[in-house]
Amino acid sequence: MKTMDQKLHILLCEDEESLGMLVREYLEAKGYDAELFLDGEAGYRAFMKRKFDMCLLDVMMPKMDGFALAKEIRLVNTEVPIIFLTAKNLKEDILEGFKLGADDYLTKPFSMDELVYRMEAILRRVKSKEQKNLTRFQLGKFIFDTQRQVLIFGEQQTKLTTKECELLTLLCVHVNDVLERDLALKTIWMDDNYFNARSMDVYITKLRKLLKDDPDIEINNVHGRGYRLIVPNLMQE
Repeated sequence: MKTMDQKLHILLCEDEESLGMLVREYLEAKGYDAELFLDGEAGYRAFMKRKFDMCLLDVMMPKMDGFALAKEIRLVNTEVPIIFLTAKNLKEDILEGFKLGADDYLTKPFSMDELVYRMEAILRRVKSKEQKNLTRFQLGKFIFDTQRQVLIFGEQQTKLTTKECELLTLLCVHVNDVLERDLALKTIWMDDNYFNARSMDVYITKLRKLLKDDPDIEINNVHGRGYRLIVPNLMQE
């Protein structure tokens, strides 16, 4: 998982150079590190040499098209998100893209804002999945055991409810960053309606009380967005 000061590395394969440069510049302005390649073979060579956090692949490219490139990528990495960029909008092409393991499919011409929105939505889902691989967090003076659903402070152990555990885990996964309200509601409550939102506010208050024995730990409201768990030094196992 990237820290806040590490840029996400994007593989961008687009044979229309002017469009590719425009997308690359827009992504870099949004804080991403994007590498542009004008054909599938060049993109494949780059992917095999470096680690990328997401792939944006034009379908119609010389030397190796986007579908062929996606097949090669999936042989070595089944997890990296892939978005196809294409002028094609035939149902058969869209289905083919998803069969190859695409996470999304954007038809040209597209809005740059929409592209970034779709990228961010996918990256949030990926980030949420990472929580399944984490079992213990060192939160300042606390130890949070996600499997046992226990918060440990010295000799004291506090058993958490399932929702308290799920919410604290999400906050830990996004530690020192913003946990978006919509993401938390859809991940834990499966719906972002008013009543679930009020329920989540109650659980946030409960978590604040449980963590109050370490004054260095805070759960701050981020107006209009969500919550931020502040932990000076977080460790995970």
